[in-house]
Amino acid sequence: MYKLIAIDLDGTLLNSYGQISKKNKEAIKKAIEKKVEVVLTSGRGGASVENLANEIGANHYMICGNGAMIYDLQKNELMYNNFLSQKKVLQLIEICEENSIYYSIYTQDSIITKNLNYNVLFYHQENANKPDNKKTNIYIVQDIYEYVLNRKEDDYIKVNICDDNNIIFQSIIKKLRKVKGIDVLDVGHMSRKIIKSGTEEFSIEYFYTEISSQNVDKWTAIDYLIKQINIKKEEVIAIGDNINDKTMLENAGLGVAMANSAPYIQKMAKMVTDSNNEDGVAKVIEEQILEK
Repeated sequence: MYKLIAIDLDGTLLNSYGQISKKNKEAIKKAIEKKVEVVLTSGRGGASVENLANEIGANHYMICGNGAMIYDLQKNELMYNNFLSQKKVLQLIEICEENSIYYSIYTQDSIITKNLNYNVLFYHQENANKPDNKKTNIYIVQDIYEYVLNRKEDDYIKVNICDDNNIIFQSIIKKLRKVKGIDVLDVGHMSRKIIKSGTEEFSIEYFYTEISSQNVDKWTAIDYLIKQINIKKEEVIAIGDNINDKTMLENAGLGVAMANSAPYIQKMAKMVTDSNNEDGVAKVIEEQILEK
């Protein structure tokens, strides 16, 4: 019997418009009624994940920043964190500035950037449809180095780097891999997000990587959590679609990849479900939890 479901957000629980379908919500609700822990396990920051956790009623725990933090929603406190240090963030900012490449910095509850582009543009679009108390905080600043240098909090979960030119992007990746004390996410494909404006739609496509502190990954966070709440790894289902889901897909009792994920991601999982636009998460819950 599975006792915990770890679910990625973008490309997994969320459809191409960044929404959770009614069918997925209903399946999650039924799983929670059967005393199964549902834990959103995302690369997003805390504020964004918490809003979505509340939307589906998964309000016990959440894992954010690809495993950089575990938050106890009942106690309203951090259970675990492996944040980037301010010193390391400043070093990464210098590299990005020297190479004129787009970057954004994710903290526990906000995004710091120079302008709305790539992934940040998608968060900005999401904000347009949310009340003020549920918006992702996006701080647009001209001198990010100075802003971080003077910022009191030390809760940096990741630095996201994007570019639509693969040659430029691969060049910066080589430089980043020489930096000690960080992990550079090795994404092998372009990201594609759809933004809807009125009756029109347009897509954003770009190469990206996410930089976190060393030894940050989703399974390390899940493993820490399940030991705290006495659940075995064999009792965990992990559902994801991207390279940042690799460790949880390979280590969970049942790793499930989405049909919309790249073939090399699907090979990491024990099974493949329907796509994020076809309620793939609901299908897993129905087959593995509700029908058994």
